[in-house]
This record gives sequence, structure tokens and C-alpha cells, in this order.
Amino acid sequence: MVNIKINGKPYSVEEGMTVLDAAKSVGIEIPHLCYLKEVNEIGACRLCCVEIEGCEKLVPACEKRVFPGISIITNSARVRRRARSNLEFIMSQHGGHCMSCLRSGNCRLQSLCNEFGISEESFSKNLPSANEDPWNKEFPLIRDADKCIKCMRCIQICDKVQGCNVWDLLSSGAQTRVGVNGRKKIENASCSLCGQCITHCPTGALTERDDVQKVLDAIKDPETVTVIQIAPAIRTAWGEGFGMNPEEATVNRLAAALKAAGADYVFDTSFSADLTIMEEANEFLHRFKSGELEKYPMFTSCCPGWIRYIKSHYPSLVPQLSTAKSPQQMFGAVVKTYFAEKNGIDPSKICSVSIMPCVAKKAECAMEEQKNKDGLSDVDFSLTTREVIRLIKAEMIDPKALEDVPFDAILTDYTGAGVIFGTTGGVMEAALRTAYYLVTETLPPFDAFAEVSHFKAPKGAPWQLKEFDMAGIPVRVAVASGLRNAEKVCEAILSGELKVDFVEIMACPGGCSGGGGQPIPFEDVELAKPRGEVLREIDRSMSVRFSHANVDVFRLYENMLGEANSELAEELLHVEHII
Repeated sequence: MVNIKINGKPYSVEEGMTVLDAAKSVGIEIPHLCYLKEVNEIGACRLCCVEIEGCEKLVPACEKRVFPGISIITNSARVRRRARSNLEFIMSQHGGHCMSCLRSGNCRLQSLCNEFGISEESFSKNLPSANEDPWNKEFPLIRDADKCIKCMRCIQICDKVQGCNVWDLLSSGAQTRVGVNGRKKIENASCSLCGQCITHCPTGALTERDDVQKVLDAIKDPETVTVIQIAPAIRTAWGEGFGMNPEEATVNRLAAALKAAGADYVFDTSFSADLTIMEEANEFLHRFKSGELEKYPMFTSCCPGWIRYIKSHYPSLVPQLSTAKSPQQMFGAVVKTYFAEKNGIDPSKICSVSIMPCVAKKAECAMEEQKNKDGLSDVDFSLTTREVIRLIKAEMIDPKALEDVPFDAILTDYTGAGVIFGTTGGVMEAALRTAYYLVTETLPPFDAFAEVSHFKAPKGAPWQLKEFDMAGIPVRVAVASGLRNAEKVCEAILSGELKVDFVEIMACPGGCSGGGGQPIPFEDVELAKPRGEVLREIDRSMSVRFSHANVDVFRLYENMLGEANSELAEELLHVEHII
């Protein structure tokens, strides 16, 4: 700890902190836009400049480190004038249009302008859109160049955390702007659609494609049967948009809100997460026993961001992907076959909608290989958590005033194993629980495989590695989240450094709980871990925690599929990964 002064008052803070973080730790806020701890510490916006005793010039608080005896002034007239002039300059290159912006009310730039009383720009507008080619509005990721403030967060999060290098600075001098690396069209870039650039953008320059109205149109159409599924990770985050904690914002209260909006049927995707485990665990055991995994391991296939990444960066490893569809797609396939038949509904009349913590799901459900033999998409629309919040608000529904409602029949049951799909290591843990049962015909101890996601990897380690005993046979597994870590895993596997049998990779750091479609906190905090703990606590409290014990999944096999990996199961629930 070091002793410092801020605005004339003494404080004790951790040595090596930035002035910005040191001030925040003692309750003093310094205006900033571009700063992301350990990711973007470049002082691009210059809003955080402060006075340091002994320094003639103002100093960016996000770059300067504290030292013993440092004296900092954050609120002088000089500091405030500089922040205000920088804000006015940023606004001269910002499109504004706050009334129609998706980030209105949750935009740091808007908030700072309100705090500084900036209602009319002091500079004439100089918007960058004149130098931009039209953006493909059908692509799941949308960029509005006029709202970009060149903070470079998107560049840094994509490069340092995700390793995809999609964004870059283009041109130079006064014409400098952020755009797609190499001046490519976004659809031609190696974008995984993880959405991390969206959740770390401080303005509305990056958003997901808004499909809310399309879903509302389907709900209001009397000829259309709307079937909505809710992903496990949604239950940890949707309430954030309404100021509700996870205990209030239950998944069944969300179901009530969707019913109030007019949805015909609402289900929990945790059902098909259990179904995915049945298919994937059986596939793993078959490939493991046959010797197919002696050279390279099998990879999980439930994360579409990871699928897009491996296809563009490591095509030689694509054959190692599980052929099991993701829970989203499996649910859609079952809805338009088994569910439709049981309820006497023409599949072509069904609008299948998913609520996902993910942007890449929008691309996944549109893929040609995800259509059935009749040419129907398993899932017609995928909404992010942010979009479902907007949908509920657009319908003037107050979820706090609603009572929980049960999910609809036939595809109702789910287990703790399905719930933990929403957090890093959850898919692997769920798969191992069922694989153990399939091998030994006995249930594993309560937390036999919890270490696969709970144990602490060495600091900076890109993956978590664990070996388990399956009836005397050692099975080595690895878990990683974040695509920069995925890169390290793939390189280690190809070089022979990492020898494992089964690998789970999630594109977003922390898994789906930290997904690119989740609500964006106003403060720069990462919520994947606390959201994930909510899912783990639900799993621990459930009476049934094994996918193979899901009653409705058992009935689906009994009444239609026959058994896991059967010919019909392969047709409906598996996919050929096309590069």
C-alpha cells in the first residue's frame, strides 16, 4: 500500500494502481470513456486528465501509476474545462440521435454530456459516414460509424482477448477512423460474432441486428404459432434490464412476460441442453472407444462463435468437432417434428424463436445446413437478452407485476446438468456425468466432476486441464473460454504439447453468462462469474442433476428417436460442419 493525496485528502491505496483506479477505490469518479483495465489503457479519449503536483501538463489518469506521496487534483477548474472541451470535440464527430439509439439511457457518453451540461455542440459536425461503405444490415453485427468515438475498445478486446483482429484503425490524421481490418466487408472478415466488441463499446456504435419487430409481427399474426425457447444463461441476466435480482427474475417470470406479449408456447432450452448431452456424450464414448481420438480430441459444438472461429482459423481441426447440434438447434428441430406432431400443428406455421445470450446464434439459425429436409429452419429468429428486454418494454409489460408461470407441456423437464450449460465448464461437467453413467451404469458422486470448472488454473493459464477415471480408463479433458485462449489450446494440440480426449471451448470469456448478447452494465465490470454462480447454485439445489434422467428426453427417445445417435437422431439432431 502507498500513501497518496487526492483533492487534498490523504488515502492509502494499492501500489501500482492507475490514478483512475486508485481514485475509484476511494469513491472518487474521474470521467473516462476509453479505459478498460489491462485491455485498453491508452488515454485515447483524454477525458480522465488530472493535475499532478509537480507536473506542468495535465496527465491521463488511466496511464499514470500512483507512487508514494503523489498529490492528485481531479476537480479543478482547469481539469473540468479540459474534460468539457474534449467531450465537445468528441460530440462534433458523433452522430447523436439519442432518442432512437439502442444505448440511450445506458451510454457513458450520453451520461457525461448530461453531467457537464452539454446540450448543443460547440463544434460543427464532421461525421465519418461520408467515408464509409454501406454496412450490410442483414449481418448479425451492426456498426454505425457516426456513433464511433474512436476509443479503440473494440480493437483491443478483439485483438487481446479474442484474437480475431477484426477491427483496426484506418487512414491517418484527421481522417483516422475505426473499421474492419484490411477494409474488408464485415461478412468477409474472420468475425466469430462473439459480440464482445458490442458489450465493451461505450456508445451505440456496435449493436446486434434488431429482430424484435419481426418476432412481434409473428406473435401478432393469428396464422402463426410462436414457440419460444429460453437459454439457461438468460435466467441470470434478463432481470438486469428491469432492476430485478436473480431471485426475482426467475426464468418462469420471463415465461410469464413472453406469454403476456402473446407467445403461444414457451420452453426452457435446458431441456435440449440435456438432449445435447445425450447425443454428445454417446458420440464421445463411441469415438473414444474406436480410437478416433488418439491423435486429436473431440471438441464440443454448442457454441456457434467457437464454430465460426475454428472454421476460419483452424479448418484442419473441424473434423474433430462433435456433430451434435447446439441446444438451440436441437430444440428447434424437435419443435418442428415431435412437438408439431403431438399438437397437430403444421410445422410451416410455426415460428420458432430462441432467446440467447449470444449474437452468433443469429447466424447459426440462418445456416443452410441447419435446415430440415423440407427446407424449414430449425429456428427462425434468435433474440439476444438485450432484445427480449426491449421486446417486453415495447409491449409495456411490467415483469415485476407478474406471477411465475410453468413452461408448456411435452418439452418441459430439465435437469441441473442442462442449466450449467450457461457457464464455462458446464457443458463438460454435464457430459462427464452422463458419460460416467453410460460406462459404469452407476451415478457418479455428487460433485465428482465439479473440478473441471471449479478448480483454479495457474494464473494466466489459457486452459483448465483435468484427468478423470472412467471405470479404470483415464479420460483427460480441457476447458477454455475466450477465443485467444482457444487459439492457444488449438496450437498446443497441433504441436503435441496438449494431449487430451475431450475439449470444451466457449467463445465468450466466462461462457454464455458473459455472452455478447447479455445486458451491458453501465460500469466497466465483468459479470460472467457472478452470473455463472447463479446457474451453479440452481444446479446444486435441483433434485435431478443428470441429463440421462430427464423424463421428457427419455419420452422423446421412447416415442420417436429410439436411442441416442440412432439414424433418426442423426438426421434431426446432428449436422455436418461445412467449412
